[in-house]
Amino acid sequence: MIIRVTGIRAALSDDLSDLRVFCCRKLKIESRQIRSVKLFKKSVDARKKSDVHFILSIDIETDNAKLLKRLKNASEVTYTEYKTGTVPANSERPVIVGFGPAGMFAALVLAMAGARPIVLERGLDVDRRCEKVDEFRSTGKLDTECNVQFGEGGAGTFSDGKLNTGIRDGRIGWIIERFVEFGAPEEIMYLAKPHIGTDKLRGAVKSLRERVISLGGEVHFGAKVTELSMTGGTVTSVEYTEDGSSHSIVTHNVILAAGHSARDIFEMLYEKQISLSQKNFAVGVRIEHRRENIDRAMYGDSSGHPALKAADYKLAVHLPNGRALYTFCMCPGGYVMAASSEEGRLAVNGMSCFARDAENSNSALLVNVDTADYGTDHPLAGMYFQREIEEKAYRAGGSSYFAPCIKVGDFLSRTLSDGFGKVLPSYRPGVKAASPDEYLPDFVCETLRLGIPEMGKKIPGFDSPDAVLTGVESRSSSPVRIDRGDDLRSVSVKGLYPCGEGAGYAGGIVSAAVDGMKCAEAVINKLNNL
Repeated sequence: MIIRVTGIRAALSDDLSDLRVFCCRKLKIESRQIRSVKLFKKSVDARKKSDVHFILSIDIETDNAKLLKRLKNASEVTYTEYKTGTVPANSERPVIVGFGPAGMFAALVLAMAGARPIVLERGLDVDRRCEKVDEFRSTGKLDTECNVQFGEGGAGTFSDGKLNTGIRDGRIGWIIERFVEFGAPEEIMYLAKPHIGTDKLRGAVKSLRERVISLGGEVHFGAKVTELSMTGGTVTSVEYTEDGSSHSIVTHNVILAAGHSARDIFEMLYEKQISLSQKNFAVGVRIEHRRENIDRAMYGDSSGHPALKAADYKLAVHLPNGRALYTFCMCPGGYVMAASSEEGRLAVNGMSCFARDAENSNSALLVNVDTADYGTDHPLAGMYFQREIEEKAYRAGGSSYFAPCIKVGDFLSRTLSDGFGKVLPSYRPGVKAASPDEYLPDFVCETLRLGIPEMGKKIPGFDSPDAVLTGVESRSSSPVRIDRGDDLRSVSVKGLYPCGEGAGYAGGIVSAAVDGMKCAEAVINKLNNL
């Protein structure tokens, strides 16, 4: 019998190498009554700055059935094993478009089932991709086919590698286990807010790719999909370019996991009259503070304790103008990244390495954009909205991929001064002093001005005049949904499985991976029922 005991308190200075000690203390039992222990979850309780500590949940294997009856905070648990199933020999090979989290895990599940998937990724492998990203950050020279948005691992490769998610799904544990198997830190198995870090995530996605190939799959980089051919309402082939040549793959099963920045894919689907819908999304800026100040605000006198990592936060405020301002993709000890993927359009994102030890901490500050804000019922209106503000941000930054940046104090007082204070912008290749008023809609700027001081009431110093705002954060989620049915297939085309963030069905690494697995399972079921 395995029982899960929650609410176990541990001091920051406690040695967690022997979890039996904590279990025996909590349950008032002897060590011999416990066969094994496993740390299920570890979180930081910093509600009282004078008493920051850890809260543990521990799974205990025991033969003492009486324990479960007398413990109010324990429950019996079982571990379930994920099984991929198999496909018939010589089944037609499915094609996966995109090798971000959704595409990666779709490919892994299909490969494990013997389906020999073919992956087409427009960007490059992670090593060459890093070179392209570094070049852009150093020189401002953008490769529109390989950047922070496009390439092995998707946009998540250049983020914080956050694995926390709001969804509940039995596949999540299996996904986390695979990340560990492929080189991610083992602590992601039990941390309440797990993250891999961009530096370690790069190695993990490479190992996952190698596993897919070892199981009979193919992964093509620099392979840009240009056409989906259909006959009688069913996908029949995928056309793509690679190394300057055109290629075609005959297939009746395509998992479309192209990501939320594959705007040419959206336009191609629209031209083919494949059903698309408008979708709400959000826009805003990145706010940066000195990491040590955020740590102090969140942990009090415990700030700097070696058992504590850089502090994170999550904030939301509802405002008198009827809008809400919220933080998103908070990156402790990280950087604001150049995330553009189109010429003449500027976008930013956040990134942290595993150590989270950079000088600044940053987060997106976002305002919801409803479909009513688009002013038209065109299904791609949200995408055009994004492009417009990205073009304005590009111009506000000097038309050189420098980002428009301003101190919080200047933004709130509607002034613009030269230089920065204690917080220096981390964005590269550089910044130019400019206000969000130059590139964001009035309702977004109004919401930022109303919301930042309110957030300062929740986290001391959040509205510090020296904090900086860098824009534009426009790629938080897809503004388009590729409509699909309960069978996960496009409502317009048989054999097309819209998948992940780009299709409008996920929001983050884990939820996208789950969606990729679901689509792979649907393809496996179809191949088994032909």
